[in-house]
Amino acid sequence: MTLDTLRDEARDLHDETVGLRRRLHRHPELGNDLPATRDMVLESLDGLPLDLTLHETTSGVAALLTGGKPGPTVLLRGDMDALPLHEDTGLDFSSTADDRMHACGHDTHTAMLAATAKLLSARRDEIPGRVLFMFQPGEEGQGGARFMLEEGLLDVPPLADGTPSPVTGAFAIHITSTLPTGSVATKGGPTMAASDTFHIVVHGSGGHASEPFRAIDPIPIACEIVQALQVMVTRRIDIFDPAVVTVGQIVAGTTNNIIPDTATIVGTIRTVSERTRTEVHDNLRRVAERIAEAHGATAEPDVELGYPVTSNNHNFADFTLGVAGEVIGAEHVHRMPNPIMGAEDFSYVLQRVPGTMLFLGGTHAGRDPQTAAANHSNLVVFDEDAMIDGVAIYSRMALRHLGLE
Repeated sequence: MTLDTLRDEARDLHDETVGLRRRLHRHPELGNDLPATRDMVLESLDGLPLDLTLHETTSGVAALLTGGKPGPTVLLRGDMDALPLHEDTGLDFSSTADDRMHACGHDTHTAMLAATAKLLSARRDEIPGRVLFMFQPGEEGQGGARFMLEEGLLDVPPLADGTPSPVTGAFAIHITSTLPTGSVATKGGPTMAASDTFHIVVHGSGGHASEPFRAIDPIPIACEIVQALQVMVTRRIDIFDPAVVTVGQIVAGTTNNIIPDTATIVGTIRTVSERTRTEVHDNLRRVAERIAEAHGATAEPDVELGYPVTSNNHNFADFTLGVAGEVIGAEHVHRMPNPIMGAEDFSYVLQRVPGTMLFLGGTHAGRDPQTAAANHSNLVVFDEDAMIDGVAIYSRMALRHLGLE
């Protein structure tokens, strides 16, 4: 069988792919516990020659396809969880839950991965090695990938004859409304940022609002810290190794005539190298503590580590872009000039196995990706025809990685 028919094979599966995507979209679930989602995935895989492992700490599913010839294992990832927001797209398959929506396209990722499992199962005899399909929960902040790794995701057994078959490559596709359907993008090296959360509690001394000289007001101190953090980024951090520090919440006080005891600052840190990540953490603590001290107050900064930098292997990124070009045409393949400052827990997989995160265009023809509703919007709509490309690219990446031409 030739690889040139993969797109046609993906198109033949498209009705099934759309059907699963819409069922998932109607019934979104959050976090690492996705019982209905897992049931739908298992139903879609029923009857395929897969060795299934149902993870116990999460709703993750690992499905292993063993080919007819010996060889290594390649991992394909699809995340399954939704987001906590109300859907306002007006689609006839909109979410049935008032407070949950597949606003990041994980329903399309899951459906594409299930369709890829069907497509590659039909080619099982020609596959020199194995394909590990990783159906992952909890990408939206709950670290589902890390839990699956800790539970032994990559500990694949040897082949029946005792030949080792280690995981030698890992690939994930993420749909995006920032690209038109029929196009893809990625880059080598840092591709998505590390994401950390910080809390700073400023401790002052409360009092009457008419007598601030008898108190230590934490609110202006907190405001000064917020401003100083922005100066810190522009004056202490290498502009060629960037960072983003955004304060998203300031909480203080109860009413208009009371100076509170405390003010709390909450925000996010995004970086694309471990060096800058450490520098920002250290600088943030120093800025908060010293500014508070200068005003007779104290500050308690705390940084909660989130996902690490998603770093594509350079060779695998080149390979992925080349394979995608074989499917959709080289003119539709784009090498990203810069990382994206969003974060991904596929980063944990890429710390263990070389591989690539690829972005798949999902905005309908005739719509401007620059003005289309973005991922995580309650209005985002993805073009389901993009899933044909996604399934074909997933399949071709797996087969080409395992040595088929």
